[in-house]
Amino acid sequence: MSAPRTTPRRALPAVAALPLLALALTACGYGSAAKQDDAGKADVSTGGKKLSADTVRIGYFPNLTHATALVGIQEGIIAKELGSTTVKPSTFNAGPSEIEALNAGSIDIGFIGPSPAINGFTKSKGKSLRIIGGSASGGVKLVVDPKKIKTLDDLKGKKIATPQLGNTQDVAFLNWISEKGWKVDANSGKGDVSVVRTDNKVTPDAYKSGSIDGAWAPEPTASKLVAQGAKVLLDESTLWPDNKFVITNIIVSQKFLGEHPDVVEAVLRGSVDTNAWIKANPDKAKDSANAALKALSGKELPADVIDPAWKSIQFTDDPLAATLDTEAKHAVKAGLLDATDLTGIYDLRPLNKVLKAAGRPEVADAGLGVK
Repeated sequence: MSAPRTTPRRALPAVAALPLLALALTACGYGSAAKQDDAGKADVSTGGKKLSADTVRIGYFPNLTHATALVGIQEGIIAKELGSTTVKPSTFNAGPSEIEALNAGSIDIGFIGPSPAINGFTKSKGKSLRIIGGSASGGVKLVVDPKKIKTLDDLKGKKIATPQLGNTQDVAFLNWISEKGWKVDANSGKGDVSVVRTDNKVTPDAYKSGSIDGAWAPEPTASKLVAQGAKVLLDESTLWPDNKFVITNIIVSQKFLGEHPDVVEAVLRGSVDTNAWIKANPDKAKDSANAALKALSGKELPADVIDPAWKSIQFTDDPLAATLDTEAKHAVKAGLLDATDLTGIYDLRPLNKVLKAAGRPEVADAGLGVK
């Protein structure tokens, strides 16, 4: 597939250099160190018919917004669809490292947030990856110190954390600030609101020490702050049509998609089956995700964190393509992304084949699919 053409319909105004995102983007997630972690996982095969690849290498985050992967692998739902093709899982703590692994051929398929997917696609001039499905929506909240901030207008002059310069939540918060008519320099974070880029792992300590007054944060970080006395001032989902926006996608290397479409379809069947199982068994699924987190990190989330966090995440097969397009425009508006044409970032044909076979309606690519 050649690089996507620049078209007037999709062209966005150029305002800043793309390398900012290359340095800073994370997936929605629970950590920003560019580190791969394979601890606590084993390759899995259920036997039976083998597909065109002996192994499929799947990357994801040890994060609740990646619960489709956590649960699907933990419960063997994805492996069941793959038969004797072995699932080799890898976990990552940052979007850039997962994209690097995909580009290097270390993983074939990945669960990842919208900003790193956009960045990986644009940096490769449309040649590295495709988004092939959705995984999760929501799970992002503005939480604040109720003693200092009682209304949204009270944010002016306060110090609010986001996970990383240019990551999905950072872009969303900068856009929200702009919509309020306030001014903030995107790079420094200085302005009417102080945007303090803080790794999710240390945000709870930063809040406890008083060095930040709140955070625009993904789960479970948001609920960790609430457990420390913070209050939810805004759920980001309320800012989006139908209260839905993409937080986790499924991506695949174009090389693997071209060589092993049957394996890609099998993983997507496993993803669709996993999301259905999560919806039918929310409490069991929550426990399964927590067990997977414990196996990966050695520590499970307490009930006062995982319970509210889990309720705020919607698991979906639909990649919510229109919201990714909007997020890209927000990044351009904030000065964190160059003009880019996202045509070709999606290939939803395998997913729609799976959905049709299951008697489910097809999902749309918002005009950003392969031609």
